[in-house]
Amino acid sequence: MIPVINYAAVIVAMLSSMVLGFLWYGPLFGKPWMAIMGYSKVSMDKAKNKGMTMNYIIMAIGSLLTAFVLAHALEFASVYTKTFGISAGLMAAFWNWLGFMAPIHAADQLWGGKPWKLFLITAGYSLVSMGIMGVILALWK
Repeated sequence: MIPVINYAAVIVAMLSSMVLGFLWYGPLFGKPWMAIMGYSKVSMDKAKNKGMTMNYIIMAIGSLLTAFVLAHALEFASVYTKTFGISAGLMAAFWNWLGFMAPIHAADQLWGGKPWKLFLITAGYSLVSMGIMGVILALWK
């Protein structure tokens, strides 16, 4: 069976991840994230002045790939579980996050010697982002 992918939904899911990232690493958890990473307001301003366009382009491509692969996972999961709608989107997002993203975030904490609070921020973003994308993809078939 060849999955039918709604490319408009994939684009909207990608955009939702970008908007969430702006909020997550800005007003919601920006200050604790900066403190853990050792960034100051001055260093962040320097990075912004230097140009962050390429970072945003790379992030957008990564978010697009995540949404595209999640759309496929959701399509296959729906076929096998006969689950559709919001619950299917959340279930596909959660299991993909748990199996693929959470272990990578955890390894970064373990081997990078970073505090687990950073794991909660970064893995939390991935989980919420995947959940939102899963719902968008599931409802917009």
